[in-house]
Amino acid sequence: MHRTLSLLSLVISTFFSAQAQVKPTPPAGQNVYQFTKGLMAVTGSRYGREAIYMDPLAYQLYTNTIKQPTEGSVFSKTEQGQEIKWQSIAADSLNRLRSRNGFRFGSGGPAGPGITPGSMRGGIGTGGGYIYLTYSSPNEQTALLNIKGNSNVYVNGELHMGDAYSMGYLSLPVKLKKGLNEFYVRGMMIIANLTFPEKPVSLLTDDPTLPSLVVSGQNAGLQGAVVVVNTSNQALTGLQLRSKLAGKEVLTTLPTIPALSTRKVPFTFDGSAVSKKGKHDCTLTLVNKGKAIDESKVTLDAVAPGESYSSTFISNIDGSLQYYAVTPQSATNTANSALFLSVHGAGVEAIGQAKAYKPKDWGTLVAATNRRPRGFNWEDWGRLDALEVLNIGKNRFKPDPQHVYLTGHSMGGHGTWFLGVTYPDKWAAIAPCAGYPTLKEYGSADGVIPDSSNNPMERVLLRSGNQSDVLKLVSNYKPLGVYVLHGDADRTVPVTYARQMRKLLGTFHSDLSYYEYPNGEHWFGDQSVDWKPLFDFFKWHQRPADSTVNAIDFMTSNPGISSSYYWASIEQQIQPLQYSRIKLNRAKQAITGTTENVQLLKLKLTDFNANTNVAITLDGQSPVAYTTKGTSDSLFLRRENDKWIVATEPDKTQKGPHRYGTFKDAFRNRMVFVYSTIGTKEENEWSLQKARYDAETWYYRGNGAVDVIADKEFSLQKYADRGVVLFGNATTNAAWKVLLSDCPVQVERNAIRAGSQNWKGDDLAGYFVWPIKGSPVASVAVIGGTGLKGMKAASANQYFAGASGFPDFMIFSLDMLREGSKGVKLAGFFDNTWKLVGNDTVANE
Repeated sequence: MHRTLSLLSLVISTFFSAQAQVKPTPPAGQNVYQFTKGLMAVTGSRYGREAIYMDPLAYQLYTNTIKQPTEGSVFSKTEQGQEIKWQSIAADSLNRLRSRNGFRFGSGGPAGPGITPGSMRGGIGTGGGYIYLTYSSPNEQTALLNIKGNSNVYVNGELHMGDAYSMGYLSLPVKLKKGLNEFYVRGMMIIANLTFPEKPVSLLTDDPTLPSLVVSGQNAGLQGAVVVVNTSNQALTGLQLRSKLAGKEVLTTLPTIPALSTRKVPFTFDGSAVSKKGKHDCTLTLVNKGKAIDESKVTLDAVAPGESYSSTFISNIDGSLQYYAVTPQSATNTANSALFLSVHGAGVEAIGQAKAYKPKDWGTLVAATNRRPRGFNWEDWGRLDALEVLNIGKNRFKPDPQHVYLTGHSMGGHGTWFLGVTYPDKWAAIAPCAGYPTLKEYGSADGVIPDSSNNPMERVLLRSGNQSDVLKLVSNYKPLGVYVLHGDADRTVPVTYARQMRKLLGTFHSDLSYYEYPNGEHWFGDQSVDWKPLFDFFKWHQRPADSTVNAIDFMTSNPGISSSYYWASIEQQIQPLQYSRIKLNRAKQAITGTTENVQLLKLKLTDFNANTNVAITLDGQSPVAYTTKGTSDSLFLRRENDKWIVATEPDKTQKGPHRYGTFKDAFRNRMVFVYSTIGTKEENEWSLQKARYDAETWYYRGNGAVDVIADKEFSLQKYADRGVVLFGNATTNAAWKVLLSDCPVQVERNAIRAGSQNWKGDDLAGYFVWPIKGSPVASVAVIGGTGLKGMKAASANQYFAGASGFPDFMIFSLDMLREGSKGVKLAGFFDNTWKLVGNDTVANE
């Protein structure tokens, strides 16, 4: 297994090793233009794990006030009055564009204050730089843009995703105009080139998702995925992909590939004729109307029975193909066996994670992917990926439900802390290795999460990320066995994080085992994860049967992420996304306890006999009497006027664990992106470009694929129970009326209304979520604005960053890009019936 690196060290190692070793390799016969010179400025920007983003260069682009950069020209000034100037840079021998003399303002001033973890405010950060590149095209044409080391890039004003981790596989179709083409690249050291393809559609096989072939296994009907790139101006439908492996051919019909886009597509292949261990080439032929238009190969691994292998599956998040890895149990008798879920570190593939473990005779190890080697830090869609793989593992390997365990290394150590505290009833024990507990205290390539703020607007925005604060939820570890392993010489994730958790857990935890490996660095061999005392610790622990759990102490900040612990569930909160806690005890005919921030509580009474009189006493109030009706009985209790009363089960139109918000909740349930077609030409172009940018971002960050459709193609019947991301407003997007006619937030050309509040202008933007009528699970997320300025203001936010927090709704102006939270007009949360009320809403004057 490759050395597991933390997010912080990857920023350095990626730039200086990966870029030095991996050079762009264009397809044979295609012309390449290598960028070798440019201009750089520390323009100042703030992108991170918060809803606020600031970008002075984007502000100038969106207001058409940017001046074409020249050597020594002034971009702007800092808050201290220092000039920010553009400086010439030239590529080195490895084609890297970077400054060789450091970054300075004007006449040698400092780079300015950075963004501190404890503040949502920040000045010009040293990472907030842009590189300006130009290309003079002899004619209007399409090219593939490949840049390594950037967060994003504006190509003639159109925003595209960047290759922040320098993986090299992000080749983006871009439209070049005749004459000067301008590229504003957000990054401080990059490698960039343009490739001019000879074909309008082709296969890219440098980023495949593939299963292993297990010799003598069931290898027919397996699925892989590769990228198809469409450089034409038309969406491509009806394409097919023919696979041929060891003489076996399979033809797969592909989904639509939008114009000027790439899409990762699944295909089926038949490996039943493979009988030998080793590497096997599978030929892929792209077919259009029966005619072969491109061909490439992928290489599959065939492994012997008993070796670690990969398996693929269709994800319910977006319908894309994902994979997980397995280290099989060594014993042939698998009755009452264990299941170990292992979550990897940053930059590590799941198959590498699985191979670090020797087979165990008492259980099977499965390794999820986090959707990418860096992905989402095991939060957000990384969390969902881990849960999908856990369920697959349970269904496939049939472990003893009392013997399910969780472990991981580095970023996976954080994943272990996070998944363990979020779902404490799923594990018998957890074992974080070389992990940090919370991103709020650990820096990463995506920015540091602020911890608090004195500003009411910033507090409500930060509140939407409370589920990520492991330290606030630490009491959830109480029923779990916890084994902490950390090298005492770890310079990547310092051992102080492990010591912090030992001290914190030591105040109340009775089942904690802790070991610091002497002179152990971040990775000290496979025993960094495959540590015998750790697995011995697991063997001594079992998850209690549900019927034996009589005491509950459980916290959550979002019932839509984590709501239940054994027989009790927090269904609704009084204050959305503040911390809720239940402490309950169950006796023969009674349940007693206390609650904090709980509006609706669900109690499963399956362990009481039918027709039993049960007295429920909460928060010291008079007991609520209830007579059980049957063995599957559940009781709902609602807090009204500070009193607990028996309630009926709410219908699915209300908030609950099935659908609780926030804005990001719509990005699941096989989501579909819907762009506008009934606005002006410029509005519709923005909408399509923004949908394309989000699809690019989702592919890069989440190995995902999403349907991108026009508003007139959408119908509730065709896309039933699927999440929707709508771009535009009520004036420009024909799907608005179908999805949002009853929403209290309405956006149209030159106006936004939220309840009784109104704002006018063309520079206003909004993000908000709303339940889809008739669906028990799906939501629509709106990304839009009142005009081109407002729409562009909504363009670049990092809601795909893992652990970034967004409320249910957020209305802001273009001024947010230069003034931060001062530019937010309104933000907050809908109540449990999806009404917009003032209690959980903050407005700026």
